[in-house]
Amino acid sequence: MANRKRKIVLRVPVTPEERELIEQKMALLHTKNFSAYARKMLIDGYIVNMDTTDIRAQTAEIQKIGVNVNQIAKRLNSMGPVYAQDIEDIKGALAQIWQLQRYILSSQR
Repeated sequence: MANRKRKIVLRVPVTPEERELIEQKMALLHTKNFSAYARKMLIDGYIVNMDTTDIRAQTAEIQKIGVNVNQIAKRLNSMGPVYAQDIEDIKGALAQIWQLQRYILSSQR
């Protein structure tokens, strides 16, 4: 106890129903650390849990573009021609990413 950073202990009695509700809210945030959860809630009064599904989709699209660019670079390095369709595919993928990016940014406001 002497080396602890937090030396003051707070206790809060709760009913079984309140405890269940607290555990459900902790599960929604994917946390099992009650002390950290309680401190955050007591100090700030709220916790923001962001849905990053759109960002994951955007990352997948960027990875696909990277694969396409690598394929075109390999073709160029092996003295093969660059096809107009390859360029159009990349432009289309970039347009999709920009559309997704605009959607993500507008939904964050």
